[in-house]
Amino acid sequence: MKEAMLYEKLSDNRVKCNLCNHRCTIKDENYGICGVRQNIDGSLFSLVYDRIVASHIDPIEKKPLFQFYPGSRAYSIATVGCNFICKHCQNFDISQSPREKKGYIVGEKMGPEEIVKEA
Repeated sequence: MKEAMLYEKLSDNRVKCNLCNHRCTIKDENYGICGVRQNIDGSLFSLVYDRIVASHIDPIEKKPLFQFYPGSRAYSIATVGCNFICKHCQNFDISQSPREKKGYIVGEKMGPEEIVKEA
């Protein structure tokens, strides 16, 4: 867990998360719509910092990208949580689990330095 970026402290120990367009106003001890940002004593924390649930190296053609060097590869990582609630989400088990389990975050511990090294 690490103090989050992109938020504002408000009165009454509330915070306003500015990470996505939902701009959640989060009361103390509550979570944003994504389920992975929590207000603890008036400060916002990222519960997924250094926790990944997936990492893959794929051909660039498999990614929804435009005008990249053909035949190159892309390194992708993922954490749990999502701010969308799509009816037929192919990753529902990881995207929605934090919302359902309130603060229980799964994933392998991998810090930024390790991620850059893997890339």
